Amino acid sequence: MAVAIAALSLLLLMIAAYRGMSVILMAPLLAMLAVFLTDPAAVPAAFSGLFMEKVASFLKLYFPVFLLGALFGKLVEISGFSRAIVTAVIGVIGAGRAIPAIMAVTALLTYGGVSVFVAVFAVYPFAAEMFRRADIPKRLVPATIGLGALTFTMDALPGTPQIQNIIPTSFFGTTTWAAPVLGLIGSVFIAVSGLAYLGWRRRAMLAAGEGYGAPETLVNEPEAIEGEVRVHPLIALLPLVVVGVGNLLLTLAIPRWVAGEEVMLSLPGMVEPVAVKVAQVSALWAVEGALLLGIGTILLFAFRTVAKRFAEGSKAAVGGALLAGMNTAVEYGFGAVIAALPGFLVVKEALRAIPNPLVNEAITVTSLAGITGSASGGLSIALAAMAEQFAAAGDAAGIPREVLHRVASMASGGMDSLPHNGAVITLLAVTGLTHRQAYKDIFALTLIKTVTVFVVIAVYYLTGLV
Repeated sequence: MAVAIAALSLLLLMIAAYRGMSVILMAPLLAMLAVFLTDPAAVPAAFSGLFMEKVASFLKLYFPVFLLGALFGKLVEISGFSRAIVTAVIGVIGAGRAIPAIMAVTALLTYGGVSVFVAVFAVYPFAAEMFRRADIPKRLVPATIGLGALTFTMDALPGTPQIQNIIPTSFFGTTTWAAPVLGLIGSVFIAVSGLAYLGWRRRAMLAAGEGYGAPETLVNEPEAIEGEVRVHPLIALLPLVVVGVGNLLLTLAIPRWVAGEEVMLSLPGMVEPVAVKVAQVSALWAVEGALLLGIGTILLFAFRTVAKRFAEGSKAAVGGALLAGMNTAVEYGFGAVIAALPGFLVVKEALRAIPNPLVNEAITVTSLAGITGSASGGLSIALAAMAEQFAAAGDAAGIPREVLHRVASMASGGMDSLPHNGAVITLLAVTGLTHRQAYKDIFALTLIKTVTVFVVIAVYYLTGLV
């Protein structure tokens, strides 16, 4: 019964998300339904002390990233930079290759350290413009961005600075470059398979007579600016480069600038000083600083153009950031509630029975990521509870810790992207599409990503490559 309660809540949330209902409304209702069916007296405390606490903690940490990312993406659009880059790319590779071009741009951003959420805001104006020019259905935009941001650069490519590749290092004593050969094989498999699938879908839609979409039916659509392109593509590309390089340099510099593990804030009007743990926020400070540098770069080269539409554009950016941030925050709160229920503990314990160490690890991590709707959340829960067991079984079987790292990291990005996943909801909200319109193709990539983990495991057992 405990498992059925958790499964019912999860299933209802996925159905609600797919049918276009507000996750901001449905996530707390369904989380509290699960608590009510488990222990009715615990509902008020679970809502205030667990659900809302997690929502508030998520927004406290990440809303500035959502806000600056949305503003950066909007300024890229209204400055004309997006159109300049798209025009240049089409001139070099042709309009027909919009899908691999957008995947590559997104992958470069995320591998350069830009948050997945920021990459969505930054790339969407380019993707919309390129897909419109090539008359590719807009509902393929989320899957294309997702292929570049939510698959191989998130957890497979060696050295990627995304959190899903960082979490295993503290459990297995590895580095982000763990198992580089297996990571590269997995990355190539995902990229090639994903592009093949999206190319097939595009041809099928073209044969059915489907184009980009009628303007009157599209939501959150960047404006099509006609006329001559007045911005050099290298200048237009500069803000993206500044964000990527700035994020890398600030990530390296902030720990050196800030002495000690904590910063004590004590202002005259404060009753007590506040301690800020640098390790928890330095990566966020780096991203926020990089986005400010990117915004400053746009203003430096296109101040007059941006100033004419800044008020209107910034309002739209703030609205988008609020929606995307709240969607993801309530998913985080929902996952925390489900993870606290007895049914979740039953599932976690049942997964211990799988005999093969790597298969056990892969299934456990991707299952918990799917249940919580979060790659990093499921990975953290799985490794916190079972990392010692995985390591002991791996040592007994002669499996290097680097392989355990890579399998765990890649598995976290498998079934996490079910309909209730925060990144999926954010991606759809930013692109102005619904689950019914665009989730099918995202789910196909989810299946490819999940299969890839087991391909990597098979490659390891067949070749011994690490």
